[in-house]
Amino acid sequence: MEVGFLGMGIMGKAMAMNLLKHGFKVTVWNRTLSKCDELVEHGASVGQTPAAVVKNCKYTIAMLSDPSAALSVVFDKDGVLEEICTGKGYIDMSTVDAETSIKISEAIQSKGGHFLEGPVSGSKKPAEDGQLIILAAGEKALFEEALPAFDVMGKKSFFLGPVGNGSKMKLVVNMIMGCMMNAFSEGLELASRSGLDPHTLLDVLDLGAIANPMFKLKGPTMIKNSYTPAFPLKHQQKDMRLALALGDENALSMPIAAASNEAFKKARSLGLGDLDFSAVFEAVKLLKHSS
Repeated sequence: MEVGFLGMGIMGKAMAMNLLKHGFKVTVWNRTLSKCDELVEHGASVGQTPAAVVKNCKYTIAMLSDPSAALSVVFDKDGVLEEICTGKGYIDMSTVDAETSIKISEAIQSKGGHFLEGPVSGSKKPAEDGQLIILAAGEKALFEEALPAFDVMGKKSFFLGPVGNGSKMKLVVNMIMGCMMNAFSEGLELASRSGLDPHTLLDVLDLGAIANPMFKLKGPTMIKNSYTPAFPLKHQQKDMRLALALGDENALSMPIAAASNEAFKKARSLGLGDLDFSAVFEAVKLLKHSS
């Protein structure tokens, strides 16, 4: 199975590497083409433009940073639309809003192509290990055709119905995750200020009803003030913003999400946007000190 892959960021690179390791023929592209070099060493081909990748492959996957990047790759000069046609499928696995997904879907289908959105739940390590959760929506036939690739990249693939549902599900998941990270950060800092050992707090949490992999993975590194990016904070804040917009569309008050978004924005203003999203802990500590 030959697959194109657009976007060699933290996630895209790991996902494309898994496809290569499992025998897929992969043609890759990134705005900075040098980011494709490691993939080439493992057998990938390079397309000079998104259009060139689509021309070469029956199926093309995109994993891009935000709605602006997702739209640019499709609609700009030398973009996906220039070569998408009958018999070709485009699978956008970026985290975007439903409106962006629908706009891309309509454009792809207007050229005779097939479209599926497939945002993922999971960050760098699950991407490297092929343990992502894929939240697909769109054309069911393309979903079925893509399952061999999805099964390599993820541990479970959900088909959620019409285009937009995958995006909405991903935003809900990431909104919950962002709120949890803020509550966790406040708890760690409260324990520390109260004279408690934060490592003991982690042990207590891990044995109780709110034990979860995120606390177990991120807690020790947060205590060490270490924030190597698995999921950059700037992308988490983007997802909070998009989730709040979805709340607006549905007339839903989301005060916890709104407060969490403000903490992530504060962290971005401190220059922490490229660090892991757990670096919001630094903004929480600063806010508590200044109050």
